[in-house]
Amino acid sequence: MITNAATSASNVVGLVYVAAFAPDEGENLGDVENGSKDSVLNAALVQYTYPTGHDGETSVEFAINPARIQEAFAADLPAETTALMAATQRPVAAAAFSDASGPPAWRNLPSWAVVATGDKAAGADVVRAHARRAGADIVEVDGSHVIMISKPHVVSEHILKAARVVPGTQR
Repeated sequence: MITNAATSASNVVGLVYVAAFAPDEGENLGDVENGSKDSVLNAALVQYTYPTGHDGETSVEFAINPARIQEAFAADLPAETTALMAATQRPVAAAAFSDASGPPAWRNLPSWAVVATGDKAAGADVVRAHARRAGADIVEVDGSHVIMISKPHVVSEHILKAARVVPGTQR
């Protein structure tokens, strides 16, 4: 996630969050997600256990129940597209929800955010609150968690706005 990756990258001059969490240091996404009144993601997840290859150890990963992917993740996309997403999704490690976030890059870098008001995966309420806390320049648009697919022009315009504002970039 850009919140942590950008803290040690000297060539990052700004952050654009797209339907994304912007956690603070010590927060984990599981707790953040549980605080959402908008999200239905936790109820839509399916747990899988995989062998790690180390002496019979296993690891837990989550995927979105294919029957609920349109509702929970991509409500503004055609059924054919969400069926493809359901069939090709990659599970996410449970650690992604339980590991504590490190120092956030948004404390030191200018930030922008696209908040999808119909985001039932991350939860529009949490994404909006995180964007405000990060001091982001926010644009809100009606759409699902995959707003970058359903309304790419809105997302690209906000990215270009950020590029025009950040010193040293010429767009």
